[in-house]
Amino acid sequence: MASAPLPLEASPIAFGTDGWRGILGVDITMERLLPVAAAAAQELAHSAPEGLASQEVVIGYDRRFLAPELAEAICSAVRGCGLAPLLCDTPTPTPAASWAVVQRQALGALVITASHNPPEWLGLKIKGPFGGSVEGDFTRRVETRLAAGGISVPIGGKPPRLAALDAYVSGLQAKVNTAALADGLERLGLTVIVDPMHGSAAGVLPALLGERASASGAIREIRANRDPLFGGNPPEPLAPYLVDLIAAVRASTAAGRPAVGIVFDGDGDRIAAVDERGRFCSTQLLMPLFIDHLARARQLPGCVIKTVSGSDLMQLVAEGLGRTVLEKPVGFKYIAAEMLQGEVLVGGEESGGVGFGMHLPERDAPFAALLLIEALVEGGVPLGERIDALQQRCGGAAAYDRLDLRLPDMESRRRLEATLAAAPPREVAGSPVLEVITTDGVKLRLGPSHWLMLRFSGTEPLLRLYCEAPSEARVHEVLGWARALAEAI
Repeated sequence: MASAPLPLEASPIAFGTDGWRGILGVDITMERLLPVAAAAAQELAHSAPEGLASQEVVIGYDRRFLAPELAEAICSAVRGCGLAPLLCDTPTPTPAASWAVVQRQALGALVITASHNPPEWLGLKIKGPFGGSVEGDFTRRVETRLAAGGISVPIGGKPPRLAALDAYVSGLQAKVNTAALADGLERLGLTVIVDPMHGSAAGVLPALLGERASASGAIREIRANRDPLFGGNPPEPLAPYLVDLIAAVRASTAAGRPAVGIVFDGDGDRIAAVDERGRFCSTQLLMPLFIDHLARARQLPGCVIKTVSGSDLMQLVAEGLGRTVLEKPVGFKYIAAEMLQGEVLVGGEESGGVGFGMHLPERDAPFAALLLIEALVEGGVPLGERIDALQQRCGGAAAYDRLDLRLPDMESRRRLEATLAAAPPREVAGSPVLEVITTDGVKLRLGPSHWLMLRFSGTEPLLRLYCEAPSEARVHEVLGWARALAEAI
């Protein structure tokens, strides 16, 4: 893997859609991390709901280089604020840290992770007492505390250890009948192949389904070892990084045992899947399945929340089942805010984050995996057949893809962003633009299940190009047009 040249200066400390992230050794250093952790802990204490008497802050971390060591270091910063850090005793999926917060009624959690970002990145996520990501107002107050230069002195010492992963597994098993899922997989002759991408969700799904499922071949894992380089790619659940999983699924199906691949990102809060034919299934296809299963089979209450980059199929399935659909900017914190205010069936984003109203206001990929398996067992057919049936029910198949363009620097990003905002295109690859949507980035509506969206990453100098269209050929044509547009500005 060829890495981009390191920047010569650190970027300003600023929180994106979910946390503060940057390049380890440039942006993320001990000198910068300790004050950020202290400011975040102080704000958790200051913003605590009335009646919450806890002084505990859960400290989690993923499998990245130096993540365990830096997690232990920020315990000293938290202790220096007069609070009580609890350090997870193993690398832990981010939703497991959120689960621990709710279970223990703690002030919140600080998680050392860069989620799906490239291997050289690291960062800090902040979880509130409700078990989800804090909102933008909270992180702006953290930034204000940093700018004010508040005084806190780290206090060293060995922090108490917390068996957060064990508690999380037990908690999910109490919510879902995992023994019945294991039996159902055996009955269907279906194998689940899990790819945690070397991240902190390794071992979680096999632990949830139990030893019998592993022994029978109903579930197995690949790439479960710790590798801080993640095999040379970002630990992001995208098709180009899943060659091994796609090959394993196809091999199993060809050998007579249909398989479904389930993939988690580096910190276990994003999910994607591979169907029995080897087709990559992002949450653009999984969200409609969750909506159908939870609303129709489980008959659970609540509305559906999608981000502006979400597939039209989500809305078609939801409305076909009589559910209201809310559309939000990209970022799960917007979905979590709705979950805290009202009754939500399911909320999800294109990039793999899915949350459920009967669970946490948080992206939780292992829990989503259990519900995916539950939906397949309930339907009695493999994933690809189930998705094809949903698409046909809602007007026919549509294709989707996303292209990420790395820009030379943040100044290039700002220039391109200003140009698109001032003069959005009126025509895209020969199709007139019917509607311009600026909820987040610029989304150009070209027709039913046919749109292009241009949006900048909140953490990197990246332009993300999203497209849904009636065919794969049209998706590639539109993305190629958008790439040429971006490179010409």
